[in-house]
Amino acid sequence: MNRIDHLFQTKPTGILSVYFTAGYPNLGDTAEIIRTLAARGTDLIEVGIPFSDPMADGETIQRSSHTALQNGMSLRILFNQLKDIRRDVSIPLILMGYLNPIMQYGFEKFCASCVEAGVDGMIIPDLPYADYISDYKEIADRHDLKMIMLITPETSEERIRQIDAHTSGFIYMVSSQILEMEDGEIAMLKSRGTSTKQILGIYFGESAILSLIAIVIGIPVGYLLCKLCVSATSFLKFSF
Repeated sequence: MNRIDHLFQTKPTGILSVYFTAGYPNLGDTAEIIRTLAARGTDLIEVGIPFSDPMADGETIQRSSHTALQNGMSLRILFNQLKDIRRDVSIPLILMGYLNPIMQYGFEKFCASCVEAGVDGMIIPDLPYADYISDYKEIADRHDLKMIMLITPETSEERIRQIDAHTSGFIYMVSSQILEMEDGEIAMLKSRGTSTKQILGIYFGESAILSLIAIVIGIPVGYLLCKLCVSATSFLKFSF
C-alpha cells in the first residue's frame, strides 16, 4: 500500500505535514532534515524542488530556493541524496516543485527516480488539470505515484469533483487569505465534492493569521521552517 494511503487510513485527523526546500540552507542538508523531521513526529514531508522563478511562493521560500540553486541543487543531486533514505525513514515523502525542471529532467524518468528513491507522490502547482489528465496521469498511475492537486476556497464544485475523481492520495487546499472557519463552514467545504479523499489542511501566505476552530485533516508548515533553518548553525539544534 502507498504510504500516503496508509497514513490517512491509520491517522484520520491531526496530520502534520512539513515543507522544506531541498539544498537549503546547505546543499548536503536534505537527508539530515528528513531524518530529523521524521524522528520529531512529522507525519508527512514535502521536499521542495528549488526553481529559479517560484512565482507561487512567498519571499522566504523564494529566498530558500535561490540559495539552494546557488548551492548547486538539482534533481539529479536530490535523487542521489534520497537513495538511502528509506533505510531509516518510513513516513510519506512528497516532492513539490514547478513543472519546468521536471520536464527538463523528463517526466517518465522523474517518476522512475521517485520510485527508486522511495518518494510517494508529487505536487506540481503549475501543472494544469487538463494537461495532467491528457499527458501525465497514465505515467504517474503506472508508477503508483500520487498526484496531489490544489484547490482554493473559490474552486468550483464541478472542478473539485473532477479532481476528486481523477487523482489519488489527498487534496491540498491553499489560501493566502486570513480565514476564520467554523465547524459548519469546513463541513460545507468538504461537501463540495471530496467524497473519496481527504483535504489536507490549509496553506497560508507568510503574513496570514490562522484561526481555526476545527482543522480539516491536518496542517502544512513550510515557510516558518525555512525561516528558522537560516538562523540555525545546525538543523539538529532546532526542536519543535
